[in-house]
Amino acid sequence: MARALVYQPKALLLDEPLSALDASLRTEMRDLITHVQRTAQIATIHVTHDQEEALSMADRIAVVHRGEILQVASPKDLYDKPFNATVAAFVGKANLWIGDVMSSTCVRTEFADIACDASDWGIGDRVNVMVRPEAIMPLTDDQNPKQASNCFNGTLVQDRFLGAVRRYDLSVAGCVITGETGYRGSLSRISIPFDSVRLLPLQDD
Repeated sequence: MARALVYQPKALLLDEPLSALDASLRTEMRDLITHVQRTAQIATIHVTHDQEEALSMADRIAVVHRGEILQVASPKDLYDKPFNATVAAFVGKANLWIGDVMSSTCVRTEFADIACDASDWGIGDRVNVMVRPEAIMPLTDDQNPKQASNCFNGTLVQDRFLGAVRRYDLSVAGCVITGETGYRGSLSRISIPFDSVRLLPLQDD
């Protein structure tokens, strides 16, 4: 990168520049490249399969699937408002279920009716229902489920300790829901906040 900058290029192409580095050095170099690029104000195309790398470094991200650009957006919009289920599944972790819109505030999934904002859809529309794992809230024994939305009881089937967070799978009415939390207590009840549910169009594979 230093050799390239000597020639004062109008643009840089970085093709997986951090792929061979260990985790700590990768983070350090990620911040350094971002700092150099923004200080020099050089347009940069960074090709990577590391999603954390892309989300933390980019001003805009293009998701390419089977040779087709599916969506170009800011990291936040790409994560929070994916164009379809393919983008949602590729960028970060996502719970995805097929659902039917029952009303402007309800969609019926394979395991339960979920309260959400469905005002942009027609009754009877079939949609993909997306919920990010970190949006799912564990309910403790002393919490009143009536004060939370979309409350479900389930059976813990897998619990992975990842350091700062734990990623768990909860079986609810035969459907596995994946969540992420820093909560260390027992997990048997969850709440899916109303505004964390995103409805996406169905698509052909």
